[in-house]
This record gives sequence, structure tokens and C-alpha cells, in this order.
Amino acid sequence: MTPRRLVVTVCPRELGVVALPIARGERGVKLDATAITHRLRQIVAERGLAERVRVREGCAGGCSGPGPNVSVEIFPMTRAGEREDHVAVGWKTYVYSLGSLACLAAVLDDNLGRARR
Repeated sequence: MTPRRLVVTVCPRELGVVALPIARGERGVKLDATAITHRLRQIVAERGLAERVRVREGCAGGCSGPGPNVSVEIFPMTRAGEREDHVAVGWKTYVYSLGSLACLAAVLDDNLGRARR
């Protein structure tokens, strides 16, 4: 599988809370959109994924229902010296389904492809 680059969008305007472990095997914690954004950025930093993953605030879809909602745009990694392509090759939404994940880190793990670090 081709290494991927992700843009993860969390909507800060959608109210709601989800109970979810941050990483597999941890105890679940209550997370609103602000906490999800913060925790995803923490995971990216801890894993050294800043060149491959960007977490931003914006519309993730699902505006009429309870959040928090997250969407992921998937791009191919570029080679050294190439400009980043802004045409997504895939997309995944966690609108209304974030609570079904094993942990918050799965948002990254499930979408990065083979090489995660």
C-alpha cells in the first residue's frame, strides 16, 4: 500500500460527547470536539507524524445531529521535493460513528496505511 498523508477535520461547532479510550487498552474518557482535536494532535506529536497528519477544525458533516464528528481526507505521500497534491484519493467519515471505534487513535491507525511512523 502506498504511504498516505491525512487531513483530519473535527467540527468544533457540534455539541456532544463520546466516551472512548485514547489508545487501545486504555480506559475510556469523555471527549467533546475540543478534547478530540487536542488529543489527536497529541497522538500525532507523540508518534512523530507531523509530516503525514494534519488535524484541523472545520465542518466534518453531520450538522443536524449530535457530535462530535470527525472526517478524514486521504492523500498519497509525495516524494521529497515534490509539492503536495490536494486531490484526495480517499475519504472516511466518523459522523455519528466515532463512539464505535476501539479508541481515538484508530482514526489515524485505520487510515494511514502500512507505514504509520
